Amino acid sequence: MTEQPRETPMSRRRFLAAGTLALGGAVAAAAYHINTHNESEQLVIEKVTLPIKGLAAAFDGFRIALLGDFHLRPYTQPPLVRQAVELTNALQPDLVVLVGDYVWRDVDAIFELAPILAGLNAKHGVFAAMGNHDLWTNVAVVTQGLHEAGLPTLINQGLPITQGSGTLYLAGLDDGWSGKPDLEAALDQSPRGAPVVLLLHEPDLADTYARDPRIALQVSGHTHGGQVRFPRLGGALVLPYLGRKYDMGLYKVRDMWLYTNRGIGVTNEPVRYNCPPEITEITLVGE
Repeated sequence: MTEQPRETPMSRRRFLAAGTLALGGAVAAAAYHINTHNESEQLVIEKVTLPIKGLAAAFDGFRIALLGDFHLRPYTQPPLVRQAVELTNALQPDLVVLVGDYVWRDVDAIFELAPILAGLNAKHGVFAAMGNHDLWTNVAVVTQGLHEAGLPTLINQGLPITQGSGTLYLAGLDDGWSGKPDLEAALDQSPRGAPVVLLLHEPDLADTYARDPRIALQVSGHTHGGQVRFPRLGGALVLPYLGRKYDMGLYKVRDMWLYTNRGIGVTNEPVRYNCPPEITEITLVGE
């Protein structure tokens, strides 16, 4: 019988080297494809209609525009935010809500961003909640910038929105990752029977707040939808803490609706793939 040649250590090394080169080539090809199909400036308007239990007839058809995760500079630039403001105003929403992360590395960017956001128009106003990056930089400076631009913040606070003989209650919590959210303080003035719309940056905390029957809808951001998504591989490759379960779009958590917005800006990598920046129009209707 002829003895078969044995594989030598050198041939193993060559095989591994070839495999590494092939893998590196595949990664490089994927990166090239993602970068040449970058959607980071291709704003999309997503529209959803939600039946709300106990919604007064006067609020049937009430429209809320939802935006967040602007992360102005160095990657996200003012022209994209201005375009988002123009598209939002064209929707003629009844209310605009902003769900945090206005800045990323440079907290002073808020003084450039906030005047742009002040151009948002809605019948019942524009209200802002805080995100983790706002706290990680300097929440006092972020809040100052928003207030100087005439944009009120809701940090463990709420207020009634009245229309006709009906009332909707808008509440905002402190950031759920690095802040001190206090739901009872936020809902302290909520009228009995009025549906609550809750602004909270991190979506996965819906599992906690859905236990309160007063909350009809939670709106969140935080995840950016992952920025890069491969549906055949299960969706987003990377997601942040408190944003891994409800990473984008509409969910029903117990009896509460949750909507996670993909955000306007980017962080870490200036690219989006299968995950364009988003403005959400949410229309409330009677259940």
